[in-house]
Amino acid sequence: MTWTRTRAASVLALGTASALFLSACGSTPEASSGASHAPVVVTVGFYGDFGLEKLEAKYEKTHPWVDIQLKSGDYAPQHDLLQQALETGSGAYTVTAIDEGYLSRFVPQADSFVNLLDLGAGDYKKDFPEWAWAEAANTDETKLIAIPNSLYGLAICYRSDLFAAAGLESDSAAVSSAISGSWENFISEGQKYKAATGKAFIDDGTTVLDPAVKQLGTGHSYYNSSLKLDMANVKPAFDTATGVIGAELSANIARYTPEWYSGLSNGAFAAVICPQWMLGMIQKNVPADFTGKWDLATLPGTGGNQGGSFFAIPKQGTADQQKAGYEFVQWLLQPEQQIEMMNATGTLSAQTALLTSDTVKAFTSAFFNGAPYGDVFARSILGVPAPISFAPKNLTLQAGMESVLNQVESGDVSVADAWDLALATADAGDAAP
Repeated sequence: MTWTRTRAASVLALGTASALFLSACGSTPEASSGASHAPVVVTVGFYGDFGLEKLEAKYEKTHPWVDIQLKSGDYAPQHDLLQQALETGSGAYTVTAIDEGYLSRFVPQADSFVNLLDLGAGDYKKDFPEWAWAEAANTDETKLIAIPNSLYGLAICYRSDLFAAAGLESDSAAVSSAISGSWENFISEGQKYKAATGKAFIDDGTTVLDPAVKQLGTGHSYYNSSLKLDMANVKPAFDTATGVIGAELSANIARYTPEWYSGLSNGAFAAVICPQWMLGMIQKNVPADFTGKWDLATLPGTGGNQGGSFFAIPKQGTADQQKAGYEFVQWLLQPEQQIEMMNATGTLSAQTALLTSDTVKAFTSAFFNGAPYGDVFARSILGVPAPISFAPKNLTLQAGMESVLNQVESGDVSVADAWDLALATADAGDAAP
């Protein structure tokens, strides 16, 4: 299902971040007067808000020979611009941010990017979740096109007032305890809510599929590491999604439609699977008096993630630009800068030490009933069970599976027939050019 990106920082009340003393996760270039350095321009392309404006000035103060030029744009157009630049051989930024959802498109084009392992990026591997590092590398990890910067964990956003009115647990910790063990527990709580209210529990049952696939722990989704279609691998996740739909827990409301935005406050559904970036979206689209009515609970299963930023360096810059670009990325990866970026944007660093730090645990949201969103999303990120190999057609297959689930939700296809239709849809998608 198509989804959009928004940042949560402008609407999330962050808890006080405690001081964090961490050694740098790698060595960075020493600042100097610049007398022995030729001037170099480093363009940095990104989407949304990375909190780079103050950091740009800070870096240039200690690296006066480097001119950092920030090139912000919208989410999809920035990725399209990168693809066009790779196809034409010109126009790429020196450093470009790539979202986790786009890595499967760009990793197969690794020859168009600087192999960051050649610049020493391998020293940083230990500092990130294994699955996040692997997503930006080729299958045997001999080429790394990008290095993780931030990640967006998954959780359950829910209406605590509606839960309480239905006689369910409504406190964040209690809801997490009730649903986080398994998707079966999630379905059970949803059935209790449905029985008490007669209303849908979740906005859209198709949204269960992707996190359930990523929790399989098999190392791949629709295609195995040899790029062969492997639908048997994803059947347990597909069954989880049809289980939610078959229990009639879904409102069948597509996300980011006017009906969905209205549903955030009118009670059409009580819960959504939400990546961290969705928190700000929810707050901005409900009445002002909704503070405390939405809350946050742990995602069922082992953990999850949907999105995150990775820094890549296309080969189109000069050798001096590539070197300077990598030095800037190294500097951004240091804990001091990562903490500044987290405080400025509300997003979480991809680094394990920071995800488990008191700094992240202190991030709370007043709007979401004081929920410790830093801790909830960090544990979700760290709970992803294994690196996942994404084939170039992975997004096509995912869209096909979600189309089948939509037909089940609308009553056009029975749960019993859904898997056969899924197999036929996958075969057709695999055969398409």
